[in-house]
Amino acid sequence: MSVRIVCLMTVVGFLAFLTPVKADEPLIVAHRGLLEHAPENTLSNFRACLELRLGFEFDVAVTEDGHLVCIHDDTVDRTTNGTGAVAEMALEEIRNLDAGSWYDAGFAGEKVPTIDEVFSLVAEYRRHSVLIAADIKVADAADDVARLAERHGIQHRILYIGRTISDPQVRDMIKRVSPQAHTAAVANNADEFSGALTASAADWVYFRYLPAQHEMDAVHEAGKHAFIAGDTVAGNHPGNWQRAAEVEMDGILTNYPMELRRTVRRMRSR
Repeated sequence: MSVRIVCLMTVVGFLAFLTPVKADEPLIVAHRGLLEHAPENTLSNFRACLELRLGFEFDVAVTEDGHLVCIHDDTVDRTTNGTGAVAEMALEEIRNLDAGSWYDAGFAGEKVPTIDEVFSLVAEYRRHSVLIAADIKVADAADDVARLAERHGIQHRILYIGRTISDPQVRDMIKRVSPQAHTAAVANNADEFSGALTASAADWVYFRYLPAQHEMDAVHEAGKHAFIAGDTVAGNHPGNWQRAAEVEMDGILTNYPMELRRTVRRMRSR
């Protein structure tokens, strides 16, 4: 393990001790992990999130030989030292790539993790109340991901997004494998809210806009939960974060998780 990673882990461990999660705060989900501090979609990044009592969002792709791996793009070009389409590469080829040096030399040697490794890491932190969002890039992989979550005993902590939010067949597939799994249906705007709220096999409404209080009340009255992602909260937007917290959003996906946490804490302390 590099000196940079050791230092990062020491810092986040100390900060985590200082900032325990409060029950009345929205669950914060770091988009691809701590993007400002470590290479995205890597185990060192995700471990840092968990030490900070933060959830994270990760991406699911499938290799040519059928293995589930954690990488965002269709190709390995941007986030590794290799080139080529993920779907046209075997797992061994992808695992031989360096997924850290592109971000900083101190992360040299980081690997593209398998989804099994990601879930094994999450399972180490059972005592932490966090939400993990799985962005399913390939619909046919959804049932395999759900089986893995069941195997690791973390099915109740995973929220399935990506293809899941707009495809009821994917939601049904996940529910057949894992009835306790959390699935979401998307509302891109207020006109789509009613459909998302009543969507089949969906426990969560996935908002891509800031909902009104009556919409959030309807979600909770239906016994469901609310998750928000997209431009309104992904960037450093304290005003939007505050509004999302005020209407009692259950989970927020952002590129700035630490800043979001500070905003919510300041709001709660008033």
